[in-house]
Amino acid sequence: MQYISTRGRAPALPFDEVLLSGLARDGGLYVPAVWPMFSRDDIRAMKGLPYAEVALRVMQPFVGETVPADALRRIVEDSYAGFDHSCVAPLKQLAPNLWLMELFHGPTLAFKDYAMQVLGRLFDHVLAARGERVTIVGATSGDTGAAAIEACRDRGNVDCFILYPRGRVSPMQQRQMTTVDAPNVHAIAVEGTFDDCQDLVKAAFNDTAFRDAYGLSAVNSINWARIMPQIAYYFWAAVNLGAPERPVSFSVPTGNFGNVYAGYAALQMGLPIERLVVGSNANDILTRFFDSGTMEMRGVVPTLSPSMDIQVSSNFERLLFDLFDRNGAEVEATLTAFRRDGRFAVGDNQLGRAGALFLAGRSDDDQAVETIRTVRERTGELLDPHTAVGIRAVEQTAASRDPAVPVVALATAHPAKFAAAIERAVGTPAALPERMADLMERPERTPVIPNDLVALKAYVQERVVARGAAA
Repeated sequence: MQYISTRGRAPALPFDEVLLSGLARDGGLYVPAVWPMFSRDDIRAMKGLPYAEVALRVMQPFVGETVPADALRRIVEDSYAGFDHSCVAPLKQLAPNLWLMELFHGPTLAFKDYAMQVLGRLFDHVLAARGERVTIVGATSGDTGAAAIEACRDRGNVDCFILYPRGRVSPMQQRQMTTVDAPNVHAIAVEGTFDDCQDLVKAAFNDTAFRDAYGLSAVNSINWARIMPQIAYYFWAAVNLGAPERPVSFSVPTGNFGNVYAGYAALQMGLPIERLVVGSNANDILTRFFDSGTMEMRGVVPTLSPSMDIQVSSNFERLLFDLFDRNGAEVEATLTAFRRDGRFAVGDNQLGRAGALFLAGRSDDDQAVETIRTVRERTGELLDPHTAVGIRAVEQTAASRDPAVPVVALATAHPAKFAAAIERAVGTPAALPERMADLMERPERTPVIPNDLVALKAYVQERVVARGAAA
């Protein structure tokens, strides 16, 4: 399996090089040169298997021979062994054709754990085999940071620096990052938005001298190895609901487009997905695109679903690459203009192709709170505000979907992570699991830096020994 850049000017790489590189050297994102295909018999053979076995079968073609088969099996099985539900990603029925897939049973109570636990172990294996070390620099709008820090803590070959927008993540999300007492992980507040944090990360990677001196790598979903494990739960849900004989749709609360792109990848691999429903909050740049074909930046508005408070969805570049028939030069020109002008538009052909698969809805905070309250009253289930956005998008797009096709709404975080939203909806906050009951009393480490590349580089340089060339 070889991977190519969405900008078309970086060399093709095997999986282990993509894992360690994160972002391509031309500024693009890596995607498989050819999608691995699963036949109907391959998909049918997944029925009744444990989650880890399904995940292993989905991931193996992407890894190829870069990780030995026995090592990959051990990595995948160890990644999910500690999850607090025997099914790993349990499905719950909310209505006759509506299901909830709970993706918050990992160590940090968010869907990011399903990829991060694999990613941390992949780094350990590949780096130990090479005798190398990496410096991870990543950005988070909330859950990615906690999952990355938990996956990387105390690992001998990794230093991890996670940027988050100061005052724009939930108190619990912040404390999950800032209370981890491990010398190799660092949560850094940036004076700015998530998009500013993400831009700092990309700028650091594009500084090739700094990148090479400190061995930069990524845990954000710009790294293909973050997308890969997430594809597995689309297969898991679809197979449990009757695939390949029965198609399935999915609803995904979406900010950076990585989670829903994993569903798109599953479709390319042969999974019978009818529609992917994108749920946006008030920062609805993606919903506006799927409605009009125009992507236009506006100011970021803080919401009760902070992980979606984004205006530049990095992973959308991967979809754009396919909409432009894998023309890297056209992707680069379009996104360069987007950064300059704050907008771009695709043609009717590209919009039609996107619209044949993607639908989109939007919810403001009041609507998300109303959805949390209504679902609790009707079913007894308590949703976090991101999941509520996805559930409401199911309702908003009902007229455009086949009512006979079941919809799986991805529950992306435990409701206890968003106490203010839950208390506003149902009167009392959700309880934390016992293992986290004292989280809000644990001591924090809360360094703050300005939205400035020089400041970020200085912070990293003070804490990591350069590997050779000066930055």
